[in-house]
Amino acid sequence: MINGNSQAINPKNTGTKASFFIDEAFKTGETKVFEFRISDKELKDPFGDFDAVFKVSHTEADEFYADIQKGIASEDEKLVQRQAFAGMLWNKMFYHYNVEKWLKGDPAEIPPPKSREKIRNYDWKHLNNEHIISMPDKWEYPWYATWDLAFHTISFSLIDPDFAKHQLKLFLFEWYMHPNGQLPAYEWNLSDVNPPVHAWAVFRVFKIDEYLRSKPDLEFLESAFQKLLMNFTWWVNKKDSNGNNIFEGGFLGLDNIGIFDRNSVLPNGEQLEQSDGTSWMAMFALNMMRIALELALYNKVYEELAIKFFEHFLAIANSLDNMGDEKFSLWDEEDEFFYDAIASSDGTHMYLRFRTIVGLIPMFAVEVIDDEMIENLPDFKKRMEWVLNNKPELAALVSRWQVKGQDSKHLLSLLRGHRLKRLLKRMLNPEEFLSDYGVRALSKEYEQMPYTLNLNETEYSVHYTPAESDSGLFGGNSNWRGPIWFPINFLIIESLQRFFFYYSPDFLVEYPTGSGNYSNLDQIADSLSKRLSRIFLKDENGKRPVNGQYERFQTDPDFKDYILFYEYFHGDNGRGVGASHQTGWTGLIAKILQPRFSRKEMAKSETEISANSDNNKEI
Repeated sequence: MINGNSQAINPKNTGTKASFFIDEAFKTGETKVFEFRISDKELKDPFGDFDAVFKVSHTEADEFYADIQKGIASEDEKLVQRQAFAGMLWNKMFYHYNVEKWLKGDPAEIPPPKSREKIRNYDWKHLNNEHIISMPDKWEYPWYATWDLAFHTISFSLIDPDFAKHQLKLFLFEWYMHPNGQLPAYEWNLSDVNPPVHAWAVFRVFKIDEYLRSKPDLEFLESAFQKLLMNFTWWVNKKDSNGNNIFEGGFLGLDNIGIFDRNSVLPNGEQLEQSDGTSWMAMFALNMMRIALELALYNKVYEELAIKFFEHFLAIANSLDNMGDEKFSLWDEEDEFFYDAIASSDGTHMYLRFRTIVGLIPMFAVEVIDDEMIENLPDFKKRMEWVLNNKPELAALVSRWQVKGQDSKHLLSLLRGHRLKRLLKRMLNPEEFLSDYGVRALSKEYEQMPYTLNLNETEYSVHYTPAESDSGLFGGNSNWRGPIWFPINFLIIESLQRFFFYYSPDFLVEYPTGSGNYSNLDQIADSLSKRLSRIFLKDENGKRPVNGQYERFQTDPDFKDYILFYEYFHGDNGRGVGASHQTGWTGLIAKILQPRFSRKEMAKSETEISANSDNNKEI
């Protein structure tokens, strides 16, 4: 057809793929409308009711989103949120990958070379994916990414919680999860290691679904928890090489964030001890403890597992502060920041004093538990108190657990109040991490003063790049060296909200750093949400920062109100960078724009709101 050869078209008019062919000429500036209708049967008058059906569908969609968007006052915010949802729905796609068949090749074709038997993914022969999956990107060759998908489900839970729950369970099924408990990363290399955020997403989606439907889906939570136990065990067995609760994992999804390729093997037996790897695992342990506590309210058996994860969290927290005989800590008291470190074969350590979001990830390991829940679980309470009373060195690590915060809450965290304030001092500094559009992935300090490191007679140098990467690591097409990424920003906001649930509004932090103004943690979280929203919303001149310098996108009526949800964003001006069609985790803007209290909550009386305040705060 393309070359004028009509005989190249299948004369039987059958097959699995088809395309419309429109033989029409267009004049410059002309618009034509074509109507299509897909049906599994012959229709006598397929277009007789076309306009009516289309109008009904349009009206139903408007009514659906109008219900969801109650409480959003701005029409521009509604437009952005609805398009974010649309992008998430558009990126759902059927995905089929059978590794064993791929290794053998197609029966009717020439057998593949023997080298394929030991090629990437050869050890995932069990993997047989054949489902509708939320893709980060279906415009290019479609592929899934497990940690991306965890964030996708947060947005999906607002419009289709059943799909969100199914997506989370999907990757825990035996034809996805490896028999050893590892989750597949993505097709390029199923064995790569992504941050373990699945348990966090499971509990978040569970709580949102429970609230929207006024009924907990315990079957979903319990089923997911059972499989997550296997994944947690895989991490403990495979990514703690020294058995000291200090975890590795390589690049852990943060392409180009390191001084060197974090997947590389260091030549003289050194070991990279990763602040983020250990912090992700502390977060994983707390997530699992929280799920177990929830299940224990219905089945006392889970109290024992809650105790197990409580103690495992303490062990990880202890290791983060007391590594090896020298009691080395990944928290640098001099700089008051978390850093990766290089452990030499003689047991000594050296900080990589390079400030990135890696040092902020310890914030994510935070859980706030109501005193009422503890009282309802006496076995957990008894064991917890024994540990805290008999192991004071561990009790000192769990940020003021024995001191009840506001509304009789207990706090478990890697950060005590002092460390939290010191981390925030850097994160909220416009000269370092704080941008008008969110939190940067790398301190802006390195724009004028690049960080350099001499290691094994090799010099490494890194500087702040707010947009496109100029580093050859990972091909140079991914960049965490400056831009704003939504998943990390989302977890920062949520962590600040959790800390606020424990601390009173009197816990104040200078914001921005150096301004002389002080805000509580909830106010800061809200402000960061507004900074992220500012990327997409019209400014005082009617322009959207996401569209950058592209005048057509800013002013043309056919472009200016159609939003592209980029992969990441310029660290200084908010311009969209990377894949323009990759809604993926940037679709989190839909959740950020949603009012803190859901549409059902706003319909409740003040009495009901007060009675369910703890559930509201979970949402």
